[in-house]
Amino acid sequence: MATAGIKGYAYCLNHAPEAGFHYGNTPYFERESKGETEFLRELPSFMQTYEEARDYAPNQAYIGGMTLEDLENAPRSWYENRVRGSGRYGAYGEIMPEDEFLGLIDICDVFDIVWLEESFAASVREKLSASPVMNDTIMARLEKGHPLAEIEEEITRKKAIPLYYGRKVVGCVRNGHEVDNCLFAHVLLENLASKASATLSLLHLLKNTGMAPEEVDFLVECSEEAAGDMNQRGGGNFAKAIAEIAGCVNASGWDIRSFCAAPVNAMVDGAAQVASGARKNCVVLAGGSIPKLYMNGRDHVKKKMPALEDCVGSFAVLLVPDDGTLPVMRLDVLGKHSVGAGASPQAVTSALIYEPLEKAGLGFLDVDKYAAELHINEITLPAGAGDVPLANIKMTAALAVMKKAVEKADMQKFVDERGVVGFAHTQGHIPSGVPFLGHACDALKAGTMKRAMIIGKGSLFLARLTNLSDGVSFILEPPSGKAAGGTAVSKEDIKNLLLEVLSELAEKM
Repeated sequence: MATAGIKGYAYCLNHAPEAGFHYGNTPYFERESKGETEFLRELPSFMQTYEEARDYAPNQAYIGGMTLEDLENAPRSWYENRVRGSGRYGAYGEIMPEDEFLGLIDICDVFDIVWLEESFAASVREKLSASPVMNDTIMARLEKGHPLAEIEEEITRKKAIPLYYGRKVVGCVRNGHEVDNCLFAHVLLENLASKASATLSLLHLLKNTGMAPEEVDFLVECSEEAAGDMNQRGGGNFAKAIAEIAGCVNASGWDIRSFCAAPVNAMVDGAAQVASGARKNCVVLAGGSIPKLYMNGRDHVKKKMPALEDCVGSFAVLLVPDDGTLPVMRLDVLGKHSVGAGASPQAVTSALIYEPLEKAGLGFLDVDKYAAELHINEITLPAGAGDVPLANIKMTAALAVMKKAVEKADMQKFVDERGVVGFAHTQGHIPSGVPFLGHACDALKAGTMKRAMIIGKGSLFLARLTNLSDGVSFILEPPSGKAAGGTAVSKEDIKNLLLEVLSELAEKM
């Protein structure tokens, strides 16, 4: 049985309400197509402060500041019952304020695309220097800043786009090319924000595991952004760009794209490289998405509730050879949504859950938790999209009943016990199963869980190339107590063993 060990994980959020207000797709296109509408005039009054976002229970669960059991038991609505005494840092990562996020974006800029106003840059430098994951080499990348007059000239005369904090201009993002729209400022901001958020999770992963940056062998990046120019719009490579900032000088890497299914595909890719011996270790990571900020903001404003989609999400997972002491990812129990599998919810659930379990000789009840599409329901319900994690586990329960693995009378019990509450932002790929990995591994190490399934689904039709969907799944299990694989056996070893057995048989005859 091929396995890979999961040595560590990190999950971070970057609070970015002003970036979302100006460059999230919903408000941006509203402004571009209709001007300053009532929605845009009202949205600022529904935007959360940093403290409100920090104290929002699902955000705390995402960074490991509270358990999922505590989240489920917390009084609803979560936005009306903020978590008292919560902190910026959790067991997995942090919720970074927006001013520091802009500073980190500047740190990740190697082409002088981002300009920060000089007093703002000085303020951010002081704050970031106190971070437990920043070092002198990284901080040296932060610019000293520019006079506000120079920034305003870039905006008014050279089509740079402004950066805001405290509802004031504190910087700008400049165009990378005069005619190539792949290198226009708003695209570069999206890519740099994704790079910066992923870098933050990578730095926390290194801190959480005690691994030196120089020890990282390979990175697989799996966000939904595409970096390139007019000749190759998605050429990449985010993975190496992130590794460079974090100081992973001995690492290489590549990017995987498959919409929301990319993180689970990337986990399979990274685990296979490690289990085969191709890589000593592999970091699977992804940054978040500025365009998805306030994606459902119009509905939140209509309902007179906080506009909750104000955080850019990210994660990083370290995969290593299975030494018997770590939770493992099994590579012999993989679900896949094939071209001919069909697009109905039943067909997708069967391909990703039932078929791999049956192949491995396992049943529905052999898995303690099923984690798929872990969107926060307080974000999706007001927009009419339903409770996505609940819908997924109900479909799994219905299939279990259909396959006679569960009695119909026990269907609700299956849903209650084996579903996972949604706690991830609507950042496309970010909610797709992998956020549960940290909580699941904690439970596997503690002996309170025996098996979990991580499920990713992707809407490939969004790119107008195919009407197909994508999907993949894998199983997590506890430490086995013994290392996988072992030393290779030579022909001489086999020959000596056979001679020994034949000798013993001859003595007994």
